Amino acid sequence: MPLALIALAVFIAVIVIWNVVIKRNMAEAMLLGFIVTLLFAGANAPQFAADAFVEASENEVLYAAVAFVFMTYFVERTGVMKKLITILSSLLGRLPGGPAYVDTVASAAMGALAGGSNTGNAAASGSITGPWMVRTGWKRERAATVIAGNAGLGAALPPSASMIIMIGFAGTLVTTSQVYLALLVAGSYQVLLRIGLTAWFVHRDGIRPETGADHVPLRTSLHLGWTSVLVFLGAIIPILITVEPLADFLSSIATIGESLGNISLIMWIPILIIAISAIVARKELPKSARQWWEFLAGSVPRFYTIGAILFFAIMASEVLASLGLDTDVTSLLETLDLPLWLLVTLIGVLVVVVAGPLSSTATLSAVGQVALFSMVAAGIDPLLAVVAILVFASTEGASPPASGSIFVASGLTEAQPEKTFIPLVIYYVVPIFILGVLIALSIVPVPLGG
Repeated sequence: MPLALIALAVFIAVIVIWNVVIKRNMAEAMLLGFIVTLLFAGANAPQFAADAFVEASENEVLYAAVAFVFMTYFVERTGVMKKLITILSSLLGRLPGGPAYVDTVASAAMGALAGGSNTGNAAASGSITGPWMVRTGWKRERAATVIAGNAGLGAALPPSASMIIMIGFAGTLVTTSQVYLALLVAGSYQVLLRIGLTAWFVHRDGIRPETGADHVPLRTSLHLGWTSVLVFLGAIIPILITVEPLADFLSSIATIGESLGNISLIMWIPILIIAISAIVARKELPKSARQWWEFLAGSVPRFYTIGAILFFAIMASEVLASLGLDTDVTSLLETLDLPLWLLVTLIGVLVVVVAGPLSSTATLSAVGQVALFSMVAAGIDPLLAVVAILVFASTEGASPPASGSIFVASGLTEAQPEKTFIPLVIYYVVPIFILGVLIALSIVPVPLGG
């Protein structure tokens, strides 16, 4: 087997063993993976390491990911997300199975605003909807299945750390606005899938409408939190001004057109969402220097994990690229000569299997680059390849037995985790995997412009 592919296999093995078997954190695993990968460079290791360090230090993806992490923390800490969930509860709570619909839409909202942590998604939405579902007649295991299955929307919808990683791997093959719009459509398919599953569960299990007196009227929830909806403008505005037809119009204006090309969606979206959240939740912001210090200090642990993972993932990917990973992948594909549908299926299986024990971020850090190279070398449009890989990785939230979302959901509903494993695979992992294959093969459409 070519050297770069061997290095990749060892890199993945080290990450999985250190994180899953030895049960150490992913930041350490990624550092060890980078060091082991570097050994394959032999005498060139010092130069490869120096070049990789420079590339990682200058990579916009790293800084964008940090911005998204803080955006997630800010939206949650200031109570903006809680107000959105309250509005959703008022809208959907009285439907048969209303709490499950609220969980689905709330998970989608958090995926669109809060950066893509599937386990965090399950905890945030499930802490409200889990007990609510059980109280309104849902079986505990079914409620846990729905919450864990919905948690994948944290990575399925843009923006997310997973999306940023794949944009970094794709380089000039795609633009951020293209990926954002295409993933938004692909994520919408996943939302519709989950809504359909919820309707099926409601019918199958005979769930009745809520009759409790604790329902908050829509007028009340809107009065208290309608401004929280404005945070979506932080994503909508940058997208509108960077895609057709508004982008073409603005480009024709000399004073604006020159600056338009410098707009980075992955930097401006978190900045605008933070700014709008600060305005919307200004009464919830710290009032003194000490309170601000405590507020900001609370976000630091989140930076450590994602920052370290991405930094060493980028360094490892640079070393693999220097070892000739793209050439090795192309040579291997030419040797195998697989039908396109089979190649996409095998790549999808690889991503889904790795996503079982790892997070979507760690999964794509490990295999995202080779998956992308393989699809593009086989003739798949780079944008479709990126979106399909992100869809495959979004199964992480519902992948037994190691997904944190499953155990969070089971804890919130007092369910037995092992009883959710087969339903999660049947209802969530397999359909989402098939969706990724169909997107890559252009059977299920996503927008290719932007």
